[in-house]
Amino acid sequence: MQLTYSAEIEAIRTDAGFSKPVVALESTIITHGMPYPQNLDVARAVEQEVRDAGAVPATIAILNGSLHIGLDPGQLTDLAQARDVAKVSRADMAFVMAQGKSGATTVAATMIAAQAAGIEVFATGGIGGVHRGAELTFDISADLRELALTDTIVVAAGAKAILDIPKTMEVLETYGVPVIAYGQDEMPAFWSQKSDIPAPLRCDTPQQIVAGLRARQALGLSGGQLIANPVPKADEISAEEIGPMIELALHEAHRQGINAKAVTPFLLGRIFELTEGKSLQTNIALVKNNARLAAQIAKSCWELPKS
Repeated sequence: MQLTYSAEIEAIRTDAGFSKPVVALESTIITHGMPYPQNLDVARAVEQEVRDAGAVPATIAILNGSLHIGLDPGQLTDLAQARDVAKVSRADMAFVMAQGKSGATTVAATMIAAQAAGIEVFATGGIGGVHRGAELTFDISADLRELALTDTIVVAAGAKAILDIPKTMEVLETYGVPVIAYGQDEMPAFWSQKSDIPAPLRCDTPQQIVAGLRARQALGLSGGQLIANPVPKADEISAEEIGPMIELALHEAHRQGINAKAVTPFLLGRIFELTEGKSLQTNIALVKNNARLAAQIAKSCWELPKS
């Protein structure tokens, strides 16, 4: 796979990998997450969180058919203002590149790109998962299977709370994906620090996470690890508060016949309205928090390289 590197990433590339720790970042949060210029401000802020924590950010996107590992400032600005950018996952990633088009990478596509570039750690907001009612619609995100296929540590605030989290956990277990709660015994629920779902595994330090990764690699086990990092307490919306709003938004989506790819944008937009904008502020806070932890994990990976 031919990759194009930003000047910042190119400067630290070596024959053995990178001379500094690197954290991959997705680009759908820029193109499909919020309007300009807020999206640009958040993208810059998340990159800065990675730098402040001692690593180098690599925002990933497809620009005119080329898969970019890291975006230069001008490219980041252009992407933030671009219209009709494809939302790219495993199924359509190669097609978008072959057609010379531009695309923003989802969790799955970012994992693929990160592995191709030799980046072991990726920070996002929340992963996709099993949608509510999936027993009828079979609506299950490609993110879950990608975690079983691709050797990337994914730091997220759990699955998005609009999803069926128990079924998401069952699918991850079936795929053999280690799901590790950071610093607590319960799974976080995106906007909320805790759910009523026990975490399968727990780690309290980046070093423990990396030790687990290296042990998996020594055993020849493929696939990634999901690090469920709870949103900071000061920024959370409690499950008790946001739960009824999620149920209302789901009811409205069903009543209006909204389905397939239109469901998630509708639900997130409606919850933004119901929380009077607080859900977006919490989302921004948790992405920054995930970027900080991902940088710490990347530093530990760099200090304990794969044998």
